Amino acid sequence: MTNSRKRLYVTALALLAAGPTTVLSQNSVRVGEAPATASEAWQIVPQPQSSLVLGRDGSLVGEIGRQFRTSVSIRTLPRYIPHAFIAVEDQRFYQHDGVDLIGVASAIKGKLFGERRGGASTITQQLVGNMHPDIIDRRDLSLGRKLREQSAAREMEKHYSKEQILEAYLNQVDLGHGWFGVEAAARHYFGKSASRLSLAEAATLAALPKSPVLYDPSRFPARSKARRDLVLSLMVDQGYVTRDVADKAKLEPVVTAQDGGMSAPSQYFVDAVRQAAQRAGIPVMNGGYRIYTTLDPTLQKAAVTALVDGTAKVEARPGYRHVKYADALRTHAPYLQGAVVAVDPASGDVRALVGGRNYAASPFDRVFALRQPGSAIKPIVYAAALVDSIPPNAIVPDTALSIPMPSGPNYQPGNADNQFLGPITLHEALVRSRNPVAVQLGMRVGIDTIAALAQRMGITSPIAPVPSSAIGASAVRPLELVTAYTAFANLGSVVQPRLITRIDDPSGRQAYAAPPAPLTPVLDPRVAFVVRRMMQDVADRGTGAAARQAVPSAIPVAGKTGTTNDNADVWFVGITPDLVGAVWLGFDQPTTIAPGAAGGSLAAPIWGQMVARYYAASGTTASSPPSTAWTAPPPGLLYAELDRETGALADSTTPPDRRYVEFFLPGTEPAALKADPWRLPQFGALVFH
Repeated sequence: MTNSRKRLYVTALALLAAGPTTVLSQNSVRVGEAPATASEAWQIVPQPQSSLVLGRDGSLVGEIGRQFRTSVSIRTLPRYIPHAFIAVEDQRFYQHDGVDLIGVASAIKGKLFGERRGGASTITQQLVGNMHPDIIDRRDLSLGRKLREQSAAREMEKHYSKEQILEAYLNQVDLGHGWFGVEAAARHYFGKSASRLSLAEAATLAALPKSPVLYDPSRFPARSKARRDLVLSLMVDQGYVTRDVADKAKLEPVVTAQDGGMSAPSQYFVDAVRQAAQRAGIPVMNGGYRIYTTLDPTLQKAAVTALVDGTAKVEARPGYRHVKYADALRTHAPYLQGAVVAVDPASGDVRALVGGRNYAASPFDRVFALRQPGSAIKPIVYAAALVDSIPPNAIVPDTALSIPMPSGPNYQPGNADNQFLGPITLHEALVRSRNPVAVQLGMRVGIDTIAALAQRMGITSPIAPVPSSAIGASAVRPLELVTAYTAFANLGSVVQPRLITRIDDPSGRQAYAAPPAPLTPVLDPRVAFVVRRMMQDVADRGTGAAARQAVPSAIPVAGKTGTTNDNADVWFVGITPDLVGAVWLGFDQPTTIAPGAAGGSLAAPIWGQMVARYYAASGTTASSPPSTAWTAPPPGLLYAELDRETGALADSTTPPDRRYVEFFLPGTEPAALKADPWRLPQFGALVFH
């Protein structure tokens, strides 16, 4: 060591030993001097907490707050948790006064001789800097900052016990991913409370302050294990655990919880919950609240998996020419998006909500985005027609139309297959999704009548008074469409969506409660039943067959597909006894997905996969149907066996594959039934699913 280096080394030690009254030089501040607020840097102050978002089963599905932190008492933690942090971060924690002179001397010596040494910051110093970053910026590497930090650390030790300082540190420390403190980190890395951490898991967390990114156990388990084992060895050296105990802990693999410790990936849902809570006047961003929600983690996971798998299959189809998801993430190009939302029709509880393929890449929630529904709007049109006394077996021509418009060219609706089938019953027209039939119905009953019914059923977006609105030209939100379909599930009563059941404040008292939404009658139950039966046929043998094929036969399925004229939006909205759900696919800026893209081939399989996974996970099989069965028809309906092609009463010449049972509101039944009502019972008892 040169004489100059020796003098510098000795001078530095003298400055540290002298405490906060030493004058550094005419160009430096007196140790401990700083702006007026620096005198507060020794104080332990409450830190931001996060509000916890819980699923309907009580599991964690998300957090809301400026920092994800839940402060806990050190006395609720196993002793090896604080010991692990002390062993690796500040082995003389219980001996120093906030500044470890031995550690500082070692660090200075290391710098003088080019040796790799630690930074010598004690736990108290780290706490001062982390708790008051606006006063002491730990990114500032100057000697002045270091000395101010040391002064504040010494002052902190005068006012607080070692236990208080250690508790504050364990609740403050940044452990990666925006997770602060051991409780939040334990929850997200290991899916459990810090009070339940094993020794190996505690040492894994203690390995993180040096570099939360470098030693991230979820990304670099091998690297994390190496540093974890170092922590365990240090705990042995310092007498916190025996070598045998440490050796057993070292044998444990580094295993982290899936989905960041959440029971289901739910960030789109959590965002919607935050907005709903704030609209209710609850300041959940301030932290400390417990938000109890309607989310079903099993269904949510099924929805996420179905959307991810289904969109990938679309991209793998021959002829798909857009940038695929994996490439788009690198190039920031637009890629195929999707949304899934499902509610419980009995309560309105939102059981699943997925607003896109990747929240981190695109947090925009498409469940609340306006998109054209295409033919998915038709059940509302058909309901209005039935209310207007048009029977389901009425014959309407599926033919070319040319409708004069007040401005611009005539409106000429066509079909997706570019064909016209000629005379067809309403029932069959819905099953085959014939556009000219829906347009004619819309013009007959009036688009304003359809818009009024849609509004009563929960669609708040405006329906334009133009013929094309009958086939979905007016944009709606997926959640609105699902709400409207609850009227068919509930035989005429709509239920508004609910995200939150209650919120408890930081003291544990109830701050907000939302009872289940009431069922509001909006449609004649008989009309709702007939339309739902038509939609069962859509799923059984029509455009929605892909959804029906994926779901066990014991579970009734009804639904409707939707595809816009330019193949930019594809839908399937489906109903089971327990769920009403919608799947939408498209680009954020409307673009043709692919020639021939349709809701039945792209969206319906995703819906079917989601529902099948959900019922399989909940134990529903062909021998164990869902707990809530669809009921028999409401009173006041008439029925008869008809010929599917002609809409006339079936007779001895009608082939079996064309026979089906149709229901009618009184007064709309076939004339033959009015003349001879005794014909009705001849078809025997009906079995309903």
